Amino acid sequence: MDRTEELHWRSLERMYLGSPINTIYEPSISVSHESAEISIQIQERFFHAAGAIHGSVTWKMLDDAAFFAAASVVDDVFVLTTSFTSYLTRPVSEGELRSLGRIVNRNRSQIVAEAVAFNQDGREVGRGSGIFVRSKQSLAEIPLYGSAEE
Repeated sequence: MDRTEELHWRSLERMYLGSPINTIYEPSISVSHESAEISIQIQERFFHAAGAIHGSVTWKMLDDAAFFAAASVVDDVFVLTTSFTSYLTRPVSEGELRSLGRIVNRNRSQIVAEAVAFNQDGREVGRGSGIFVRSKQSLAEIPLYGSAEE
């Protein structure tokens, strides 16, 4: 593994964990080459009226894992989600929610990544796939990305 690549992945993790939205979810993340794993502990504040987590929570976990899998191979600019399709297959109301993202195809203009979410028993609760593209915003301009030398 290349040291520059490793520093990029740690910077992506720092950027994700420092994002204001994640003060709500308190996730953990691990980024590696063409893949990412994200997990959260289920909290009642994520529930809809029927006592399970709202679909937006699972969708976020799927999109985030696929996004960071895609971002793992782009070390100069921020990546954007241009489309994301998800399928929620099972309710979750306790324990940990974990999502695994991986790149399934890439070319010069786009990256296709997919993610699968699992409950604490390892049962699939949702899956999704998206298309990700390079933006014009340099990662170096994003304070949360931080210095690659840290």
